Amino acid sequence: MTSSPKPSASVPKWCDRTARLFGAEGVARLAAAHVMVIGLGGVGSYTVEGLARTGVGRLTLVDCDAVCITNINRQCHALASTIGRSKAELMAERVLAINPSAHVEAVKDFYEARTAPSFLARRPDVIVDAIDNITAKLHLLATCIYRAMPVVTALGASAKVDPTRVRVADLRKTHDDPLAKTIRKNLWRVYAINLKRVSRLHAIYSDEEVILPDPAYRSSLCGLECACPNQANQHHTCARRRLLYGSAVFVTSVFGMIAAGLVTRFLAGDSRVDLRPTFKVLDGDEPLRDPDERWRDGTLVDPIDTEPLDESASALPDKSDSSA
Repeated sequence: MTSSPKPSASVPKWCDRTARLFGAEGVARLAAAHVMVIGLGGVGSYTVEGLARTGVGRLTLVDCDAVCITNINRQCHALASTIGRSKAELMAERVLAINPSAHVEAVKDFYEARTAPSFLARRPDVIVDAIDNITAKLHLLATCIYRAMPVVTALGASAKVDPTRVRVADLRKTHDDPLAKTIRKNLWRVYAINLKRVSRLHAIYSDEEVILPDPAYRSSLCGLECACPNQANQHHTCARRRLLYGSAVFVTSVFGMIAAGLVTRFLAGDSRVDLRPTFKVLDGDEPLRDPDERWRDGTLVDPIDTEPLDESASALPDKSDSSA
């Protein structure tokens, strides 16, 4: 008679169901991994939730904002009792409540060219880009492409209501997402990166058509009588936005959990998921330059936009361009 396998003593009891998927070795890899999540809104907060519950051992959580009353409908940390508190600190507390042995760093700062070196010096194994500012998002993606740093990027999750339309594809192959179109054009314009030459840059997007705000609805918030604790934040203020899209947790959370799933599978050793972007250089191409070097020597063109994206598209879809 064949004896049954002995229990894996190295697997914490609370990780039992995860180990049944990835094995004891996979759980150990997750416990030893370091993931940085930049942006802790409707997408990023649920990414952190998923990563914490699958046993990722070290998390660096980056967001300069505090919880606003309008976050309650879609962000994991947002409750009536947490309005005004740091999103990064709240998610760090939540991670430790799930897994007290985790190593968590809450970074209350804004990712941009100036701060990027200090963030990236932490050398995460994977970065999740849930940034809602186009200039910052472009810099991070350009840096990950240049350095072949594992990354997952989230595109427009607002202005959508159908979670079954959420997809994953190489960023160059996404369609019907206006943010992807903006990224593609401006990676070339600002950083001379032709996205058609970039593979394995996984993007989470929805192919649902953008839903404009209900014209009959008249809000008393966001620019009229702002209740947000971030209204004085130069990086993120609703009063400066031209258009505020609606959003729903049953879409933003799906984006976040898909990001967590991709990262978990990659770290646990699933050969079907590779998050390291590659850039194909052809004869006659100029070599890519480090975005930080170009920023320091002043050779970058002006940033395309400093307006936050509110986890959404930056413009209406261009139906003539199916590769957007």
